[in-house]
Amino acid sequence: MHFQLRTDNHLGNSEGFTDRVRATVESALLPRFAGRLHRVEAYLQDTNAGKGGIDKRCSLEAHLAGQQPVAVHAEAADVDEAVTAAAEKLRHALEHVVGRLAERGRTSASGQQE
Repeated sequence: MHFQLRTDNHLGNSEGFTDRVRATVESALLPRFAGRLHRVEAYLQDTNAGKGGIDKRCSLEAHLAGQQPVAVHAEAADVDEAVTAAAEKLRHALEHVVGRLAERGRTSASGQQE
């Protein structure tokens, strides 16, 4: 799975920070969707530019084999909380998509029966 993190100019980004965000997202998604996920993109913003409050926003977009991207958003007082909340929302959304596909008996682009 390819992982890409983008931040706005109000949030610092380092290799350690990227690894921490990736680990949170992977721990929520990979146990269930490891063979189906091609790419996950994370976008982090400080919507109030450091003024405080519930202003950290995490948007996650997942690309499943043969499907349209699935995107979710979460806001929290700190970045880690926003990432965790968005990862859980994304896990739930992907379970819904995969469940619908299983009901229809469709096969993914990777050839797996879903």
